[in-house]
Amino acid sequence: MNIALIGYGKMGHEIEKIISERGLNLAIVIDKDNYSDFTAENFKNIDVAIEFSTPAAAFDNIMKCIEFSVPVVCGTTGWLDRISEVTAKCNEMNGTFFYASNYSIGVNIFRVINKTLAKFMNQYPQYEATMIEEHHSQKVDYPSGTAITLAEELIQNVDRISTWTDKTTIDSSELSIAATRRSNVPGTHIVEWEAEEDSIKITHRAKGRKGFATGAVVAAEFICGKKGIYSMDDILAL
Repeated sequence: MNIALIGYGKMGHEIEKIISERGLNLAIVIDKDNYSDFTAENFKNIDVAIEFSTPAAAFDNIMKCIEFSVPVVCGTTGWLDRISEVTAKCNEMNGTFFYASNYSIGVNIFRVINKTLAKFMNQYPQYEATMIEEHHSQKVDYPSGTAITLAEELIQNVDRISTWTDKTTIDSSELSIAATRRSNVPGTHIVEWEAEEDSIKITHRAKGRKGFATGAVVAAEFICGKKGIYSMDDILAL
């Protein structure tokens, strides 16, 4: 299996290690210094591309992969205002696209717990939900794509909450997401439900980048030879 890696930052280096550990072939690495090598000719023998670049570059990178008929796994967040264009292009060209805001198996289990807890809390209006996320200072988007996913899935299951905000709020229909950036924090997400009587808190804390990188490579293996649009829900059968 020949893999193209688009983006060669800290995540890209971690993905490179996982590709090697799993006995796969990293055929080409595309980064800002050699972007001119991102051509149909250089991608003609690529089985899957893994895209971990920047919010500003992700959309164009994905669209090029689809145009080259190369299945693409994207882990970049902060560009989702254009995801409908990607899915339309993928469907038009009978391509393959895999997106997740977070490729960690643990985070995706956390998503299930978050949704289940939200369904319970829908029955108990005395509880107010808040969310905290912390990441390393190099992370560009704010709040994180994972926090937004968690917030949207919570809102879908709680009638009294209609939207999320990254500002402090006293409006009970808004879910507040407090985001901070600190050095050497791979990623922490906390959802808390608080009432006068007590509080319930669930937490996922990443210990490093390996879990995210492994999930991305597993996703690449999963879509190899497939057509369509996929997510971590398909891998975990959620």
